[in-house]
Amino acid sequence: MIRKKNKFSWPRKLYDKTRISDENKLVEEYGLKNKREIWKAEAKIKYFRDRAKFLITESTQEQEQFFAKLRSIGLSVKTVADVLALNKEDLLKRRLATVVWKKGLANTARQARQFIVHKQVFVEGKAVDVPSYIVPTELESNITLKAKSIKVAKEKTE
Repeated sequence: MIRKKNKFSWPRKLYDKTRISDENKLVEEYGLKNKREIWKAEAKIKYFRDRAKFLITESTQEQEQFFAKLRSIGLSVKTVADVLALNKEDLLKRRLATVVWKKGLANTARQARQFIVHKQVFVEGKAVDVPSYIVPTELESNITLKAKSIKVAKEKTE
């Protein structure tokens, strides 16, 4: 059996009160399962920053291709400085659970996560059961709920 490499790195200082309180706020705000999801977002942002630093010396065509990829997932970047200014919240806002909640298909971020895990959310007609799925901007308007879930969500608000 091959051991998989972690997609994140543990915090250097495990018991840092300010970091823990900040992460608790993010977990509550975005309806995350655990803090590992925050650390994965940080690792992805670190990858984007490292890639941008490497592309500083490359041609503008390669830079523009990288920026176009980031813009397609909903990050507003035009220059290397914009990529270096990204933070974990920018990526957390593009997760499927957050998009479903902000779109008003669920009452809370936790409820949006539950709908996704129970295969009640469809993206372009296909059920997606991964709450951490990064929604491309062109697919954002194609997110729908199963008809039964819509009734449940409306009943809870009334």
